[in-house]
Amino acid sequence: MPHVVRSTIIDAPVDRLWSVLRDFNGHDRWHPIVARSEIERAYPPDRVGCIRRFQLRDGSELREQLLTLSDLEMTFSYCLLDTPIPLFNYVAHVRLLPVTDGNRSFWHWESRFTTPPGREAELARLVGDEVYTNGIEAVRRLPAIVGEEA
Repeated sequence: MPHVVRSTIIDAPVDRLWSVLRDFNGHDRWHPIVARSEIERAYPPDRVGCIRRFQLRDGSELREQLLTLSDLEMTFSYCLLDTPIPLFNYVAHVRLLPVTDGNRSFWHWESRFTTPPGREAELARLVGDEVYTNGIEAVRRLPAIVGEEA
């Protein structure tokens, strides 16, 4: 079972970073592979149990469900419900922590999932690099994060 972890320090206060990441329907505004996103049944994007349906730039569609969200702990978890990529039992966790040295943020993003036999390394690389690393780098450049006017 692959276990993918990416973590980094973001040069922004943790509250600023959390305001971007906690929006379960906001990743189409910052993630380079997401073209559009919507929450099914018009639920609020911070309602545990809500489902986001989104389309990637390549045209494929995915559905994910918000499993947990804690503003106090600055964490959330979600799972994949439908995907054209053979990732099964996929559950991901995001956690932010303040870095008091320089008023920065520690961002931890991880997941576990199963794959067809022999595809573990390939799909772990896809999730880790295409999804997590590219997403982290895109957030790092957001005007809301670097402190510029939007």
